[in-house]
Amino acid sequence: MKQALEKIVAEICDSFGNDRTRLMDITTAVQRRFGCVSDSAIDLIARAVKTHRVEIESLVTFYSFFSKEEQGKVVIRLCDDIVDWMKGYQQIADALVKELGISIGETTSDGEITLTRTPCIGMSDQAPAALVNDVAVTYLTPERAVKMVRELRKHLDPHQLVTVLGEGNNSNPLVHSMVRNNIRQKGAVLFADFESGTALKRTLNMTPESVIGEIKASKLRGRGGAGFPTGLKWEFASKTKADRRFIICNADEGEPGTFKDRVLLTERAEMLFEGMTIAGYAVGAELGILYLRGEYSYLFSYLNHVLETRKNSGLLGNSIMGKQGFNFDIRIQLGAGAYVCGEETALISSCEGKRGDPKNRPPFPPQEGYMGCPTVVNNVESFCCASRIMIEGAKWFSAMGSPRTAGTKALSISGDCRRPGVYEVPFGTKASDLLELCEAENPGAMLIGGPCRQMIGPNRFGGIICYDDLATGGSIIVFNKARNKLEIAEHYLDFFIEESCGYCTPCRVGLVLLKKYVRKVVSGAGEPQDLDKMLKLSNMIVSTSRCGLGQAAPNPVLGALNNFRELYESMVSERKHGLQPDFDLTSAVVDSELFVGRRSLYV
Repeated sequence: MKQALEKIVAEICDSFGNDRTRLMDITTAVQRRFGCVSDSAIDLIARAVKTHRVEIESLVTFYSFFSKEEQGKVVIRLCDDIVDWMKGYQQIADALVKELGISIGETTSDGEITLTRTPCIGMSDQAPAALVNDVAVTYLTPERAVKMVRELRKHLDPHQLVTVLGEGNNSNPLVHSMVRNNIRQKGAVLFADFESGTALKRTLNMTPESVIGEIKASKLRGRGGAGFPTGLKWEFASKTKADRRFIICNADEGEPGTFKDRVLLTERAEMLFEGMTIAGYAVGAELGILYLRGEYSYLFSYLNHVLETRKNSGLLGNSIMGKQGFNFDIRIQLGAGAYVCGEETALISSCEGKRGDPKNRPPFPPQEGYMGCPTVVNNVESFCCASRIMIEGAKWFSAMGSPRTAGTKALSISGDCRRPGVYEVPFGTKASDLLELCEAENPGAMLIGGPCRQMIGPNRFGGIICYDDLATGGSIIVFNKARNKLEIAEHYLDFFIEESCGYCTPCRVGLVLLKKYVRKVVSGAGEPQDLDKMLKLSNMIVSTSRCGLGQAAPNPVLGALNNFRELYESMVSERKHGLQPDFDLTSAVVDSELFVGRRSLYV
């Protein structure tokens, strides 16, 4: 066994050139081959790539898709995002636990199946959902969950669970997925017809400086949520003196409730890769990296096939479309389940084969990014927009949208609505119009931009989707009037606590303290000053955290308190004589009563 391990690990490392920067790929391959990355494997990898053991162990323990302990041949990762909870997560979890005879986080006694939870997997439009190894299983019910387990016990092949294929490229043999696109509304930019090479041909008839000028004139702003002008970012990278430059596409679509990039990757891969190639020409880069979140690994083979097709057609590689001196290639870097890698500096660290730890800025990536070189990082939608701009022109693109936010936006809408899915709408569209489009059911709140942004009530449904009002990277979750907004905030606090890298105290400790106050209010033990304490603590975390995760993590609480203050004031009360119970004594002894098998005498 030891000799076999040594041989296979050596072969895996050698296939990636024993390159330290390809540790994500090496570790992923070892995890898939052995069901874990054991201590022995860690030693072997460290020796092969000539680094310290602690570097490999740090990587393995950081990413949720890696495990030092052996997992089952099949790993069921049940999504526990808020939309899945709304659609019946608990009943499905109970059914799986009962059928498998194990608790969540355990492996069956025969070592065949592991059951665990995972945050949003980009399937909120078809929740409840799960990842079974790399196969997405959607629209789960307790009955379907039980049937799934019984099927897996027969053959241990998750791919055999796919009996009905989704539409579009989901039915491509290289994808072979039950996932549905659910494109509810197509717009002129992203979902209009696209012919490969058209945008690139026009680009190569211009100078790199003119291409950047065209993108700047279009008023395209990054579609990831921050809204930084794309042309300006490209210009910064092109003017930074360096021997090498890089293009990175952030396809780590981890914001809960977001799934529009999943659809673009499935149906607009050519458009995406063409946009990356255009950026490479504009800034003088020769390599692009598509950072694909681990949850979308079922698209990996298909996307690689698209890249090969483009190379064979002269749209990638050396002297692209006959343009001497323009050489550009793209590789895919697979993630491994870390929300923080959606932050661009953390993503760059991951591409370099490291933990996804955010870096202090400045320097910014266009100055010093991947491998210490100028790097353009844009998301899937931004590169797709760039392709369309180079076909239709800056004037055409800038004529759409709101005064300060040009173009269209792809929105992932889910939750309490009859028509969840992807909607491409012009910037400037009212939130109330979106509620009508998705056929919202008795809407009482909307989470705009996921938990890192803002929750709004009916008084703000007249607001518009743009970076100056209701900014979003693409996620919109609808909640009906019966949903408890503070319970939703508590759910997302659990998510951020789990996803925090733990580097800085405000995020690591502050979020736990904030959750304590939220739980106190939700349980009915809160008093008026607790609401003020929550606001004060939230603002402290926002202003002192090191990276975007910590700075955004209190937003669900802030949104709930700022927009639904009266609701929470009704949940708290002053206590007589100034006494305030900190906990429920009866509830506190339940576990001990179960352990000893009798009720307490004094409660």
